[in-house]
Amino acid sequence: MADKVTKIEDVVQPELFAQYLSERTAEKSLLMQSGVVEENSQLDAFAASGGTVFTMPSWGDLDGESQVLDDENPIETGKITTEAEMATKLIRAKGWSEHDLAGALAGSDPMREILNKVSDWEVRDEKRIVLSILNGVFGAADMADLVLDESTKKITGEMVLDGKQLLGDNAELLTMIYMHSAVLTELQKQNIIQYIPQSESKISIPTFLGYRVISDDSCPCTGTGKDRVFSTFLLSRGAIQRGQGKPADLVEVETDREKKYSRDSLYIRRSKILHPRGISWTGAANISKPTPSNEELATAANWKLATELKKIGMVKIMHKLGA
Repeated sequence: MADKVTKIEDVVQPELFAQYLSERTAEKSLLMQSGVVEENSQLDAFAASGGTVFTMPSWGDLDGESQVLDDENPIETGKITTEAEMATKLIRAKGWSEHDLAGALAGSDPMREILNKVSDWEVRDEKRIVLSILNGVFGAADMADLVLDESTKKITGEMVLDGKQLLGDNAELLTMIYMHSAVLTELQKQNIIQYIPQSESKISIPTFLGYRVISDDSCPCTGTGKDRVFSTFLLSRGAIQRGQGKPADLVEVETDREKKYSRDSLYIRRSKILHPRGISWTGAANISKPTPSNEELATAANWKLATELKKIGMVKIMHKLGA
């Protein structure tokens, strides 16, 4: 007797699966594990509320110098200023379907495989969103001073140090370097990648000049062959703020069984915010749908600086692999 094919309604409880998906995505995301993408409870609330664009107020720094205390003059007082950033909500959806016959012929259950891999897919999808945001932000005119353009030169440790110096004495904010796998391989050839053991595991974490390395072939690369120009990013903890929530009318996880066609389907819908700290979204009037696409997030005109430049924990380095 042939094995019974598992139906999606047998294995998915929508409310529990939505929670499971959120937890597994956080566990598997290297951007979140490294702290570059940081959970923000304020953004969780925004993601669960109505509306698509939100103001994020924050306090500025204290300025001025101390005064010499004497017995005649009063102590002068200053005030703290506020800064405001605009963040945009992202509402995304995805679906997967499988036919009973596919499982019968393959000898395994495709829908169960889909369920096991949804969190991996969401991790990759969030990386694409983050890279779209970085592309857009660094294209903005007021971010030009945080771009080190060495497009004609080979990447070296010295070049990365020049890049971090763009933040001056705030360079200590930077904790991670985000690069294409080809760039990682080049730096390994230069013997300047180190590996440190992760506590309580057998995994070693690659580091470069003390920065945690994350490689991703989605990192920008233009041109072909030896003329390829790569974009590598130095990022701080919390450079990208993340929120996720469930608006009242959004069904996060839904299943469907089309008996007539012997087909199961799984649908997910997510309301989330991925926001670059210190930057404002200005593209509300420039998007074609209720919330922006990756292409619209990557549009420089849709972003502007919202704080002092050196408070931005992000630097972009453009370079080649070889001379």
